[in-house]
Amino acid sequence: MATKPVANVKPNVHRAWWKECTVYQVYPASFKDSNDDGIGDIPGIISKLDYIKQLGVDIVWLCPAYKSPQVDMGYDIADYYSIAPEYGTVEDVERLIKGCHERGMKQLMDLVVNHTSDQHEWFKQSRSSKDNPYRNWYVWKPPKYDEQGNRQPPNNWISHFQGSAWEYDEHTGEYYLHLYAKEQPDLNWEHEPVRKAVHDIMRFWLDKGADGFRMDVINFISKDQRFPDAPAKDPSQKWQWADMYYANGPRLHEYLQDLGKILKEYNAFSVGEMPFVRDLDEVLRAVRFDRNEINMIFNFEHVDIDHGEFDKFVPGKWKLTDLKGMLESWQRFMYDNDGWNALYWENHDQPRSIDRYTNARPEHRTVAGKMLASTLGLMSGTPFIYQGQELGMRNVPKEWGMEEYKDIDCLNHWNDHRVKDANNPALLQMYREEYQKKSRDNARTPIQWTSAPHGGFTGPNAKPWMSVNPDYITVNAEAEVADPNSVFNYWASVLKLRKKYLDIFVYGNFCSIDRDSEEVFAYTRQYADQKALVVCNFTDSSLQWDPVANGIDRVTDVLLNNYEDTETAFTKVAGKQWTLRPYEAYVLLVQP
Repeated sequence: MATKPVANVKPNVHRAWWKECTVYQVYPASFKDSNDDGIGDIPGIISKLDYIKQLGVDIVWLCPAYKSPQVDMGYDIADYYSIAPEYGTVEDVERLIKGCHERGMKQLMDLVVNHTSDQHEWFKQSRSSKDNPYRNWYVWKPPKYDEQGNRQPPNNWISHFQGSAWEYDEHTGEYYLHLYAKEQPDLNWEHEPVRKAVHDIMRFWLDKGADGFRMDVINFISKDQRFPDAPAKDPSQKWQWADMYYANGPRLHEYLQDLGKILKEYNAFSVGEMPFVRDLDEVLRAVRFDRNEINMIFNFEHVDIDHGEFDKFVPGKWKLTDLKGMLESWQRFMYDNDGWNALYWENHDQPRSIDRYTNARPEHRTVAGKMLASTLGLMSGTPFIYQGQELGMRNVPKEWGMEEYKDIDCLNHWNDHRVKDANNPALLQMYREEYQKKSRDNARTPIQWTSAPHGGFTGPNAKPWMSVNPDYITVNAEAEVADPNSVFNYWASVLKLRKKYLDIFVYGNFCSIDRDSEEVFAYTRQYADQKALVVCNFTDSSLQWDPVANGIDRVTDVLLNNYEDTETAFTKVAGKQWTLRPYEAYVLLVQP
């Protein structure tokens, strides 16, 4: 029998405006097309600002919309001061910022400065000759040669998009580093002019009214300057993961301190994408309140939960206790050490959460989406909602062929293995099944606005850049906004609750209960003598849950329930055993 948890209440937490916010992430290509060319654009986003405001969010994060060849959907930037023509103009971004501010929302830009596009003028100059003034703006190294005299890359690092992380340049006879696509060369942050250029970019957009930045793989900007070979963890592969040498490098905090000074000057918001963070002291140096570096980070532990050991497109097994343990450790750590969490299930790189974290059948889509909103939205930290998540959008259909996929990571993987493993159809089929579960395309299908052709994302005679999920007939914003029992309106209720009980759900402590359950995710939030319980059934079956055995003596009010018959909810919790229906979630005020 579980013991009653002891509350660890710390009322004197540091308060900040960004702790009390919720962020809505917009992926411009897939949000709303205003000119019927099949590609979402900034005027389309502006046309839907009232919809975003109605959800109850406070900050709108715009994924990269800068000028780009779009090798990696805008994360390969050719000009930080221009907007891609397919998305609009700088003036359109200014109108977006103004529109957010008029509605009481803030606007966040995406800062992608670990790498640029190979079409950026900096890189064109850098590769033109070894003595060009821009040569040191990127990471160039001479070749190595094996015993047979064959040219080899400087080390054995693997790219995140398959293959070597080094590309040979015939013109100058050296390799350049690219941790992602070969069209995304890494900047050399050791070179002071690079850092100054980044500072200038930040000021440019902050001066235009932007309220801060999401910072792409920001912990990759400082690398071990020895560039040694990585340990051969996967002996079957020539190229190896080297994150221990390029993530959280020796000068990271020096660089972040410089960025933090600019952010503090503008009272701006920042969230850092920081993969491969395993040293908790390293995290604290970045996000502790008194450090003035960045406000919070995205950690990756819970979104890597279903990855294979060496390859994300290999099945990985996990249990609910694994997920709970990961989330609880970050909750407790940040609360106890004056840090802050960025809370997310989904983003542009992750599959849809209903499919990843539940086994919900179509008839359970709505309650499962609401249950996940309850779990995430009331934890300690700043919630991030990715476009379409508020509608309960799902992964791409299982029937889709590879011709429907656009994700460079997924396609590189497929093109490599369909040749290498041509004689192993079972393995190829396994990869195909994993793409449907994990490909970044799952998050990138266009938003389903109506039941009209193409889900109302673009005109009926246009061809969307990516196919719309065919379930748009029933899953769309128009229907959900009008339905008080929809996933959209439930998310809005969660965000209202978070603001109404600010002390509890923003500044209160977090305590996991019933930790050993593989079916129920339950936790309490407490601030002084105010205490709430969130209890969620992560299964598609009804089950019994004992509140008394988990330290809950008395319920004083039902704040939220994800089934439609909320009026009866209070009578249900009066007994000793609570019946939790499939994917049911309760949010309750309880006796401290």
